[in-house]
Amino acid sequence: MSWKLTAYASKPVVQAALLEHDEREEWDFDLVISGREIAEDKPQDWVLEAWYPSEPGAQQKRAIASLFAGPNGGKTPKITSEKLPDEDWLTLSQLGVDPIRAGRFCVHTPEHAPNASEGVVNLAIPASQAFGTGQHETTASCLAMLDAMKKTGVVARNIADIGTGTGLLAFAARALWPKALLTASDIDEVCAGVVTHNAGLNQVSEGAGPGAVTMVIAAGTDDPLIEARGPYDVLIANILAGPLVDLAPDFAAATTQGGHVLLAGLLQRQEDEVRRAYRAQGFRLAARQTNGDWSILWLRKRR
Repeated sequence: MSWKLTAYASKPVVQAALLEHDEREEWDFDLVISGREIAEDKPQDWVLEAWYPSEPGAQQKRAIASLFAGPNGGKTPKITSEKLPDEDWLTLSQLGVDPIRAGRFCVHTPEHAPNASEGVVNLAIPASQAFGTGQHETTASCLAMLDAMKKTGVVARNIADIGTGTGLLAFAARALWPKALLTASDIDEVCAGVVTHNAGLNQVSEGAGPGAVTMVIAAGTDDPLIEARGPYDVLIANILAGPLVDLAPDFAAATTQGGHVLLAGLLQRQEDEVRRAYRAQGFRLAARQTNGDWSILWLRKRR
């Protein structure tokens, strides 16, 4: 038998809670949490759901409530507990996450069928364990921006995805540049197993050769393997504004002359600070997108 905790709130409140969840290192990532709109005709009304293999108590309810305590949360919504039928509780959690389209990509959980439309690149990512399922505005916009980079003729032979989470953006880059070397890294050790699992779901090989993904646990680019495999034609970092600013010199050193960086995880009000940091390192703006409160930046390093 399985259980579910449910909290109803507005879209930005639930999304802020999900982002808070993704930033918590102490969270038990064997427990699944997701958010979705409650109906197509009510796109601003969302629900946060958390699934448990046994009855959640006061401690579990407090943990969910604490996700709403951040600056973007406000008043904690009512949290209700529900006993579910004797079914696969992980599968139930995935079914509430609808596939998303971004550029040529369709990101779906394994429980949804792939999109059969011509030219669509399907990527299967379970909605659990690590940040980067495609549901968040920053991840979806990174997919769209990568597609735009490919369409404008960007050539990538060596790619790094820093803060890879689920591996989604690395897999997408591989689909666009299938012969490139790919390095994926994250500071969170849980991501190594997540990326391996998701690579299997998407028929992505792991290894050091062209078209394979090499996974590294590291903070930023501070790792001998990341340094040895560089410099990179395309460097992707969907993290947070503070680390993006701090890592600007390291990213500049890790990027080829004329190379590209794709930055996300920054709010629009943080964009000027991030762009100043990279302009000082010789980058210029190639393109930008906004999605909700977020900015996504494509920058190119001057030759």
